[in-house]
Amino acid sequence: MARRSRARYLAPIALAATIAGTYVIVHDSFSAKTKAPPPHVVIGPVRPHGKFAKQKYYAVQPGDSMTAIAAKTGIPLSTLESLNPHVDPNSLQTGQRLRLRR
Repeated sequence: MARRSRARYLAPIALAATIAGTYVIVHDSFSAKTKAPPPHVVIGPVRPHGKFAKQKYYAVQPGDSMTAIAAKTGIPLSTLESLNPHVDPNSLQTGQRLRLRR
């Protein structure tokens, strides 16, 4: 009887280990994406702060988004959107002026 090589026995074990590893990685990435985001909680009234407390307009800087501007100025995103209905939040231009208050 001919002697069989070790590769003949180790190849299925390596294949099973590869399949199990792939399953664990894919399963973990799907379960991480299906978790619900934390609820948005606002405690107390949000007021403008810092140098934006009395400014009426904000000039868009490179890399700014409406969310970043809302966080930077302390004005809620919904208020920014209602004060600037003509502005498309997905296409802000550097130097564009946004109204911060009436």
